[in-house]
Parts: sequence; structure tokens; C-alpha cells
Amino acid sequence: MEREKRKVLVVEDEPTIAKTVRLALEAEGFEVFVAEDGLEALKMVRNDSPDLILLDVMLPKFDGFKVCRLLKFDKNTGHIPIVLSSARNSDADLERGRKAGADEYIAKPFDLEQLVQIVRTRIRQALSSTN
Repeated sequence: MEREKRKVLVVEDEPTIAKTVRLALEAEGFEVFVAEDGLEALKMVRNDSPDLILLDVMLPKFDGFKVCRLLKFDKNTGHIPIVLSSARNSDADLERGRKAGADEYIAKPFDLEQLVQIVRTRIRQALSSTN
């Protein structure tokens, strides 16, 4: 029996980055959805039930910190791993991401191989903790 593809929601308002990340993850066998702003991301999480969310911090409508906080403190979505990504990677930003509930924080520009590895690891950890 073929294993179900794991779903990743990429929340990124920069089309070039969104496309690059989507293609890299699809090449590794993931099913990828893309949202361009925080509000769209919240709707897609509820409709598509992703296994992981790669969430840009600087987004229109709701920033990534707010989206992360809303999802992590909701009993229906709090189990979904969230990897925040941002060009802003000061200690204060990292702490803000941690307080919002992010599972990981990756600085832009990121290495695509490293990103794919983080996605695989976080999904595997989430699946093993639910079984």
C-alpha cells in the first residue's frame, strides 16, 4: 500500500521564494499548498489539515507570529509543527517565535536541503508523538 503524501502548508508572500520552496518539497514527495498572507493561511489550515506549516514572519494581514500563536493555542491545530522563517533573526525575534509556540525558526536565506531535512524531521517527530 502506498504511503499517503505528507502535506506542507507554505505561507510566503514572496512568489519566487514560495515557488522555489514548493518545488523543492514536491520533489521530495510532499504535497504542498501555498498561502500568501496570514488570513489565507488560517483558512487553509482548517480546510487542508497540513502535517507541517512553514510560516514566514513578515506577512500581510496577520504576521507569522500572530498566525503561529493563534494556531498553537487552538486545541484543534496546536499539534501541527510550525517552522517560522524570516530574514529577521535577532535574539529578540527568536524569543518572540518561541513565545508564539513555533517548533523551529529558520533564517532566510535558507539552504533548501536543510529546510527539507527540518520538514522531514519535524513531521516524523509529530507523527511519532501521536502514535
